[in-house]
Amino acid sequence: MNEAGSILETEKEIVEEFALFDSWDDKYEYIIDMGKKLDPLDPVFKTDENKVRGCQSSVWLAADFQNGKLYYKADSDALIVKGLISMLIRVLSGRTPVEILEAKLDFIREIGMTTHLAQTRSNGLLSMVKQMKNYALAYKIKDPLASKN
Repeated sequence: MNEAGSILETEKEIVEEFALFDSWDDKYEYIIDMGKKLDPLDPVFKTDENKVRGCQSSVWLAADFQNGKLYYKADSDALIVKGLISMLIRVLSGRTPVEILEAKLDFIREIGMTTHLAQTRSNGLLSMVKQMKNYALAYKIKDPLASKN
């Protein structure tokens, strides 16, 4: 479980982890490794409804709302993309809708993703963030208690 106010702490951890690598080849390898550690997504969630629009590769993202917090699950058929979504899950999963909506996600820029990803991957990353925030907005509207956190 993530403690309140720790999105920035988690982002800082990721930035520090990436600082350990000298080359982008090593950073990409690390991203791929993170993707390999992502829990497998039950095929029942691999539906057109859960597919992230705007990604060149196939990405499925599902959200579960429990006790005022959102928990994300995802998968992709591309290893780099799977690693990217695993980072986003690490930062945003287990948070309230308000925390997710307010998250700036500066770590993406700080680790160099905005400059080192191909344009199509960068657009896909933005699409994944947008979808995660859309889920948060939907649950914030749907659950009056979620708006108070």
